[in-house]
Amino acid sequence: MLTYDVDIWSIRKRAGRKKPYELRWRVGSRPHSKSFKLKPQADGRRSELMAALREREQFDEDTGLPARELAALSSPSWFEHAMAYALMKWPRASAKHRAGIGEALAVIVPTLITSSRGAPDARTLRRALYQWAFRGVRNSDGQLVASHTAEEAPEDIRSALDWLSQHSMKVHALEDPALLRPALEAISQRLDGKKAAENTARRKRMVLSNFLRYTVEEKGLLTHNPLARVDWTPPDTDDEIDFRYVPDPAMARSLLTAVRNTGTRGQHLEAFFGCLYYAAMRPGEIASLKEADCTLPPNTQEESESWGELLLGESRPEVASGWTDDGKSYEARGLKRRARGATRSVPIPPVLVQMLRKHLETYGTAPDGRLFRAARGGRVRSTEYCDLWDSARSSVLSEAEAATPLAEVPYSLRHAGVSLWIKSGVDPVEVARRAGHSIAVLFRFYAKILRGDQSRSKELIARELSSGK
Repeated sequence: MLTYDVDIWSIRKRAGRKKPYELRWRVGSRPHSKSFKLKPQADGRRSELMAALREREQFDEDTGLPARELAALSSPSWFEHAMAYALMKWPRASAKHRAGIGEALAVIVPTLITSSRGAPDARTLRRALYQWAFRGVRNSDGQLVASHTAEEAPEDIRSALDWLSQHSMKVHALEDPALLRPALEAISQRLDGKKAAENTARRKRMVLSNFLRYTVEEKGLLTHNPLARVDWTPPDTDDEIDFRYVPDPAMARSLLTAVRNTGTRGQHLEAFFGCLYYAAMRPGEIASLKEADCTLPPNTQEESESWGELLLGESRPEVASGWTDDGKSYEARGLKRRARGATRSVPIPPVLVQMLRKHLETYGTAPDGRLFRAARGGRVRSTEYCDLWDSARSSVLSEAEAATPLAEVPYSLRHAGVSLWIKSGVDPVEVARRAGHSIAVLFRFYAKILRGDQSRSKELIARELSSGK
């Protein structure tokens, strides 16, 4: 029990004792004492206790120690604390978020050490933390534990984790915020020393911020959040998409045709890529698309130019199987940043209607109604559709274009689809709704196009104002 009720008495000398100088004090109703060989030692300790008392620090009745000293003695290491944090977050976090936490902590924790002597290889240590220390599994009793405590880890992994457990700083050490600087530098760099991608650095910094806030506010292991006290500026970020490398409508159509011409799998996945472009869907949303989600107009001459609609309610983002609860390489979940059960309707143009109708007629669906599936019925893997995209890209782009980031990844089609909607004059609120963005995110990523659209709007308003003169 902590209390301000403290008395510290003068030092007394007891003759004939090996340690004759005794310091005595009382905390609450409990007396405490400590003996020293030399009087200056006793004076020094008395000064420390008096200083804590002057600073209005509470004392622990059982141990007689000031609160800060008690916290230092009972403080876990950052390695232990990080494992506990990862397990605390595990049950309510998505598989992607779990992996993101593990990735960030695997970069941060190795910087919070007392010495680098005898340190294992950096890549081995990061792999040990990411795959074995910050990944949760159920043990034989059904308890959620770090995987290295429930599964047999390779020798190099065990050695790396043993070394870190011996050299990890105590949590209370970060009362000195300067010790946090190496962690901030680490999240800004890759293992090879080059600058990390801006989105990656920002995402890891967010994990660090949440981790430290948990340490201070929920666990009370630090008196303040050291992140706010470090004079460190995060790398500049520019989220705006570089539209020099987003395919225009003609190139997008050529790439879709080239996908179809790659062969049997290209024909099966042509409509997959069509959904990326014409409906601006995310790959995880396309992987979950079922026939029941598609409202297609009748296949008649009169309705050949009619629009259809997709009602999206599920996503299956790809993630390593070790981070999911069922061991699958994806996680079935709600739409991104939406409550589970929320839906999003996306009107689709006649060209995509025809693609989906042809796909259903030719390939049917998986037993659960999904339109797109791997050869054995599972989720279409990113490696497969990225390989198809690389083949299509090399057949459409010139050698000079292929050497640039132009249409570098399939996701470029989603950027191209959203860009097309904005340039066509669709209201930004509606564009954001269809794409599954917030307005803030839409303006952050598509600011260049939206600024151009605002210029056209100003011209229209000015023309209307002039007409009233």
